[in-house]
Amino acid sequence: MDPIISVTALDKTYRSGQRALKGVSLQIRSGEILALLGPNGAGKTTLISMICGLTSPSSGQITVGGYDIVTDYRAARSLIGLVPQEVALEPFEKVINTVKFSRGLFGHPPDAAYVEQILRQLSLWDKRNTPIKELSGGMKRRVLIAKALSHQPKILFLDEPTAGVDVELRKDMWDVVGKLKASGVTIVLTTHYIEEAEAIADRVGVIADGDILLVEDKDKLMAQMGIKELYIELQKPIKAIPPALASYDLWLAEDGGRLTYVYDTKAERTGITGLLTDLSAAGLALRDLRTSQSSLEDIFVDLVKD
Repeated sequence: MDPIISVTALDKTYRSGQRALKGVSLQIRSGEILALLGPNGAGKTTLISMICGLTSPSSGQITVGGYDIVTDYRAARSLIGLVPQEVALEPFEKVINTVKFSRGLFGHPPDAAYVEQILRQLSLWDKRNTPIKELSGGMKRRVLIAKALSHQPKILFLDEPTAGVDVELRKDMWDVVGKLKASGVTIVLTTHYIEEAEAIADRVGVIADGDILLVEDKDKLMAQMGIKELYIELQKPIKAIPPALASYDLWLAEDGGRLTYVYDTKAERTGITGLLTDLSAAGLALRDLRTSQSSLEDIFVDLVKD
């Protein structure tokens, strides 16, 4: 299947000389949720702005649904809904009129039933006649999403959509994102809440200093790069790891009360059975055992650090 978005050798250098993107290439599949992770200033927003046609590339090519974003701008842009970081809404306009107006900007005829459906999905129907200025920050974010969906796009960009949104509203918002994906909408999001990417993304892209470090299926990434650790709580603290255990990859906590064993879950043998036998032979009594799998956040931090 051809990608719905294709980015090839994309470069962006500003007049100041700052190079925001460095030959970025990226293929985004139809119907997937792709999470773009990266520190502030990594180039996430610049990349999204260029795909949406809001910023011109210095070089490279972008196609959306087969349309070139420069030569076929109108056709490409009609496929895209964008929820920007900044909340820029007309404060005195009613919610429903704001959404209707956005639909009209894309040349679509009025569709009261569809507008109602969007507002109900986003829990905005009861606020439909409320002026924007009277809404909470979280509700304004929902209006931005409703505006982005007003022309029934095939692709939805969410640039830090839950910034400043409370936990309950954030959860509701991701429920909506899940329903949109089920209906066939391709979703690209940037977020600082890495646990959200871990929970809902199909693939994860990591960008730093204008470079794409990787784009990988989330589950495959976790399996390839995730580390599993066994924490061994000792009944009595020790000052050093016994020589008989030197062959194991063990770390001793500063207080001497815990050993940490790092192992590969994909290996034919993890070595745990032998370790526990040798711990007993070394005279170490165990109080508790527990395991921990490294999270996407751990992987992300390590990638950007390296």
